[in-house]
Amino acid sequence: MLLSAINYVGVTPGSRVLNVFVLLKMGALAIIIALALWGPAAPEWLSAGRIDSTPSGALAFGAALIPILFAYGGWQNANYVAEEMRDAERQLPRALIIGTAIVVLVYLLANVAYLRTLGLPGLAATETPAADAAARWLGAGGARFVAAAIAISTFGFLDLAILAPTRVYYAMANDGAFFPSLAKLHPTFQTPGAAIVLQSFWAIVLVLTGKYGDLLNTVVFADWIFFGLTVAGLFVLRRSLGTPDGFKTPGYPWLPAMFVLIALAVVYSVVLEAPLRAAAGAGLLALGIPVYFLFKRSTSQKATSRG
Repeated sequence: MLLSAINYVGVTPGSRVLNVFVLLKMGALAIIIALALWGPAAPEWLSAGRIDSTPSGALAFGAALIPILFAYGGWQNANYVAEEMRDAERQLPRALIIGTAIVVLVYLLANVAYLRTLGLPGLAATETPAADAAARWLGAGGARFVAAAIAISTFGFLDLAILAPTRVYYAMANDGAFFPSLAKLHPTFQTPGAAIVLQSFWAIVLVLTGKYGDLLNTVVFADWIFFGLTVAGLFVLRRSLGTPDGFKTPGYPWLPAMFVLIALAVVYSVVLEAPLRAAAGAGLLALGIPVYFLFKRSTSQKATSRG
């Protein structure tokens, strides 16, 4: 509710809060990585191996990707504000590529740091690797430091989740596919205030429906359906429009095709790992179909009556 209020009064306060918390999160990770990489290493941390005797290795691997892909997510939010970017044709691809590369580098270094500090047995035995790694060097204060870093990271991500997706509801309403009131900007702050209030209310409702892991499975299930559909749509656009100048896709068609296959594998893994949450996500998505046609029909009838 606090972050919704901040974003309600302007995009500048929301973006500044986001920038501050991103820097704090990166700083916390940098401290953990530096301590782990420069301190003594666990024995055989780089050479130790383990054989997984469970018969469902592929399923376990797919299930493990669910939280990992959520951790690497967020890149799609840049597209939501593309209309408000200066020179989007140049800056949007740059933001996506550089931003994603930084996330990959930081997370890989963090995982190397955890493995180097705890060793393979220690890493496999803990559900809180960052806290355990920090505790090796900072003692009891290490766990508190990591807890604070996680709170900072979550707070920053929540700000992003309010800043970017509310623009989607605003655009949908402008197209006649959602509540017309959401297409209005606040007269003073020039923000999609009604969309921010609606999303804040809905988020509170969702918090009451399950634990973090339950919500995570639902989100990843829905996210990767549409990630896959979006990239699959590239093949349709290429066939109908060709290749407009400035919008080329390196590695086409193999790279997009690989992405679509991975999206299918992730969705399938969620269905097998958490069928009830996947069903809940599918149900919410299915509810959107009649809602979409209801609003489109209402818009068409209004246009006809005015004509």
